[in-house]
Amino acid sequence: MSTKEKAKKNPSEKEIDQAVVAQANDDSAWEKPVRVRRAKPTSLSIPATLAARAAFLARLHRKSSLAEWLTHIIQERVELEEAAFAGAKQNLAAKAD
Repeated sequence: MSTKEKAKKNPSEKEIDQAVVAQANDDSAWEKPVRVRRAKPTSLSIPATLAARAAFLARLHRKSSLAEWLTHIIQERVELEEAAFAGAKQNLAAKAD
């Protein structure tokens, strides 16, 4: 390995840990703390018949709660919609070229 290749090599996890421990008490080595706010949970109303059907499916899928199952389903759907949007965007960009 040449000197350039060694210089570009990513540090190992152990080397990173050692650097962090060495700089732990040195305030000048750290950036300003990042503040993150937790998103406020929201609620929504759905018809009773739809809630009953969803509760049945949650039990069928052995989820511990309806909220857990709905969260899973919504996450899947959002990922599906995002992938479809990205694909449509790529198609439009390809047609524009």
